[in-house]
Amino acid sequence: MAGEKATKAAKATRGGIVHAQIREEIFQGLLAPGQRLRLVELAERFSVSQSVVREALTRLSEQGLVRAAPQQGFSVVTVSRHDLDELTEARIEIETLVLRRAMERGDLAWEAAVVAAHHHLAGIDAVRPDGTVDSEWFTVHEHFHQTLLAACGNARLLAAATTLRDAATLYRRWSRPVGHDTGRDVAAEHQEIVDAVLRRDADAAAGLLARHIDRTSDALRAVIDEDPATTA
Repeated sequence: MAGEKATKAAKATRGGIVHAQIREEIFQGLLAPGQRLRLVELAERFSVSQSVVREALTRLSEQGLVRAAPQQGFSVVTVSRHDLDELTEARIEIETLVLRRAMERGDLAWEAAVVAAHHHLAGIDAVRPDGTVDSEWFTVHEHFHQTLLAACGNARLLAAATTLRDAATLYRRWSRPVGHDTGRDVAAEHQEIVDAVLRRDADAAAGLLARHIDRTSDALRAVIDEDPATTA
């Protein structure tokens, strides 16, 4: 019994490692949109059984990062122009509304939290020396954007904004490796948003946030238009 439990625990650990590695490679664009994920190749690469790989890919499929098709196996999801446009429009409508409410209702403690979150974000290099994006930066980036909206005073609006941001995670992660959006000064965009928030200029802050969101989508739209193979 003890040996059986140890075996299951070891398999779960291996599966977790395989899941995390494939997930990160999808986010980094090392596994491209639409790329086939072959069980035999991945099992050999990670020195695990095909069943461990299958479980990891099934989890990624449930998370919307991998597509599982009958008789075709697994592949990285593709970019949907229709979904991207709808999601971008929804995010702009909801997030700018929630930001306006936060600016109306936020106190000095909220302002201080925004400044602190931005300071943390500004202190991290988004891109590693090898050209890949640092995953920690994305974590801190999400905290910054959540802090901007946190004082809205309406839990349902905040939950809606968070759900939409979560749905756009893959598109955000792909803006650089897939969308090749390398000439963008994201740090300056964040600074401008913070400056407008601290001035309590709601129109400026909402406009800057809307452009910030749409700029990320624009990079992927360009790729879709040039290479239809990346689309669903």
